[in-house]
Amino acid sequence: MGRTHSFLDVRLGPDQVRAAYSRLAPLYDLWSLFTENRARARSLALAAIRDAESVLEVAVGTGETFARVLAANPAGRVEGIDLTPAMLERARARAARTGHSNHRLAVGDAHRLEFAGGTFDVLLNSYLFDLLPEEDFLPVLAEFFRVLRPGGRLVLTNLAPGRGASYALWSWIYRRAPALLGGCRGVELAPFVGRAGFQNVRRETVTQGTIVSEIVTGHRPRAGGAR
Repeated sequence: MGRTHSFLDVRLGPDQVRAAYSRLAPLYDLWSLFTENRARARSLALAAIRDAESVLEVAVGTGETFARVLAANPAGRVEGIDLTPAMLERARARAARTGHSNHRLAVGDAHRLEFAGGTFDVLLNSYLFDLLPEEDFLPVLAEFFRVLRPGGRLVLTNLAPGRGASYALWSWIYRRAPALLGGCRGVELAPFVGRAGFQNVRRETVTQGTIVSEIVTGHRPRAGGAR
């Protein structure tokens, strides 16, 4: 399938992404504090996690969102994966500080989720698709669809294309030194989420400083097509 949107081309492969985030891991929480925290908080509100649900977070990073899920879901099952061991190390330490033991964190790849179909009530994913080539969007979304139960809820948060001089500068740096930006460029996922079979797809944006994030939500159809 050819390109359908005018996203910037991906500049870093998986090994380069892993290396970049291994270097960025010690600084990532500081970056997130000034650029991502509002979007992460809003995504959790939209997820509306109920205690005793089964939740998967793909691309847990340093575990900021993961720890909040543990606090909201002490009687449930919480799983998390990330491609980068250095980020997972920090996520494990953060999860341990919550005092909750109902979780598992592991190295994993969003393209090949090692879970049975129909396992989770909620799937959260933050700042992953802005690293992926467009041709990977639908295969990864198909994996997300597969592991969600009928009626399961999807919440995706990503860097969105911005406007004006700040995003023009971001794009200029991205084209020349993408690793400085963690390999991220703005994307718009809602059309892909709908094409992947999710229903009630909605999109909103959250701005923090000069960074615009998008949050896309949807759910896997219930059995029999009920919404």
